[in-house]
Amino acid sequence: MPFTRETLPLKYATGLLPDFAAALYKLAQSTSYILMNQPGNKSYRLVLIILSLLVLTMGIVLFFIPPALFPDPANGFNVLRSMSHGGSFNVLTAPDQSDISQTYDEFITWWSPGQYLVPFFFKLISGISLGQASSLTVALAQLIGLAGFYKFFKKIGFTPITATLSVVFIVCQLAFFVPYVFYNGGEVLLFAFEGWFLYGCAALQKPDWKLLLFVLLSGWIGFFCKSSFLWVYAAGLFCLWVRLSSGSVSEWIKKGIWIGVPAILSVAGIYFLFLSKGQSPASVSKGIKLTAETFSFPLSTPLLSGFSLDDFFHGLIYNFGKPMIAQPLATIILVALAILSLVLVFSILRRVPNETYRLFLKAFYFGALLFFGVIYLRQLNISYEARHFRIIGILIVPGMIYLVSNLKIAYRVIFAAITICIAAYSFTYLFKGYHINDTLAAKGPTGLAQINIDQQSLNKIIKLDNDNRNATFVFIANDIGLEITHNRVINLPPLPDDYKIDIADYKFEGFAGPLFIVLPESYNGPKEKLVMKSFPGYTGFNLSMLSDKYVLYEARMRR
Repeated sequence: MPFTRETLPLKYATGLLPDFAAALYKLAQSTSYILMNQPGNKSYRLVLIILSLLVLTMGIVLFFIPPALFPDPANGFNVLRSMSHGGSFNVLTAPDQSDISQTYDEFITWWSPGQYLVPFFFKLISGISLGQASSLTVALAQLIGLAGFYKFFKKIGFTPITATLSVVFIVCQLAFFVPYVFYNGGEVLLFAFEGWFLYGCAALQKPDWKLLLFVLLSGWIGFFCKSSFLWVYAAGLFCLWVRLSSGSVSEWIKKGIWIGVPAILSVAGIYFLFLSKGQSPASVSKGIKLTAETFSFPLSTPLLSGFSLDDFFHGLIYNFGKPMIAQPLATIILVALAILSLVLVFSILRRVPNETYRLFLKAFYFGALLFFGVIYLRQLNISYEARHFRIIGILIVPGMIYLVSNLKIAYRVIFAAITICIAAYSFTYLFKGYHINDTLAAKGPTGLAQINIDQQSLNKIIKLDNDNRNATFVFIANDIGLEITHNRVINLPPLPDDYKIDIADYKFEGFAGPLFIVLPESYNGPKEKLVMKSFPGYTGFNLSMLSDKYVLYEARMRR
């Protein structure tokens, strides 16, 4: 059975060790004590030290147990593979579907280049494997991101204790643990930068060269990390503009020019040098369609993201695997979560006295509602996943901590218990992920954990790659081909069980030397026949078992 993120949490959530549960209970006691916010209390410093050591330890372990890949960064690494074979910057070179003996080049604008360039930089300067470079990227990004959000929370008026408990809660979220199991590329890089970007938006006090440079460079850096930063960029600059502006209309316009001009230059550079060269998720609309999820999903993200509920449900609307809840019930739950999220946000806005924090929360929460609501209304290619709204799940945290700290002890205990459950869920995911990536996943030249192939099969594939120089390998997972060093690779989309596909996405005409198709044994039957028919220029397929789970279909004759 392939290892995916949905196979981890629930199945093993009840298997925590008693010692770990006891440790979590002591943490709850300490948290309750700190929440009393006693004058002169310096306990937060010890908590910060322990938290830093924990995150550092997780990063060290990850270096020796590199992660697997999510599909998006796997696509990015495939671009890096093309570049390493002599291709142009950010251009994917692959066999042409109209004639497999030829190649086509595509400038990839779906994903920003940071997700593969940062690990490549570490690989280049140190000589470590790509897997270890990805591990180093995650370890540094997590530490840098936590420091940035801690500084931001303090800058906008929260006490060191509240800021500390906020980053503790952020670490407990499952989203924080995912990169230690699956390298998620732009998402972990964006986490590293967002807190510092928000800190800059809260710290700058006057229009000068520092403001111009900050606005110009932050757009480029954030987009380099992840293309979806653009909406965060807009919301953050709006907060900056409101903070700096006061008084007459002319004053607002003047400050708007100081921010708007470098912002326009930054976005224009992104568009003309990158986005205009290819298609992106926003390139094609399927038309206007209003559903219950269109606006209720963005509204529900404080709970879906902040409390890891979307991960717990294996994707409430956009399922990671087998749906946990039927669609009609999922929609009802989503609407309920949207209402509860609105109650939570308005409670925070009404009771938290920090004016700057309220500004940021309103700008990002309602900005996300507008931005993603329009995207979902136009049916652009953006999925209903809470990971797109992680910044909302982070921004509500200090407000919640403040509210809880002013409630009775019973409510503080309930909140601590919820935090412990989220932490237990997340740590279980991490431990199981470490185990699978270390002992069950295959390892090849990249050093990455290959979860879509076993070691026996991968060894034979690598041998075939070493023995041939004009062959084409075909996979239905876009990460395995990264282990192919000497030959070309075709990554086909996995075949759904209902066979509802566009056959044009699978067909490759022509002949180009030996063809090696690697499929799971579960494809035996109609699926394997469909894949072989996708290469009409070949005949005389020979079948051989790579292992008891994977099959090689080899063809060397022209039809």
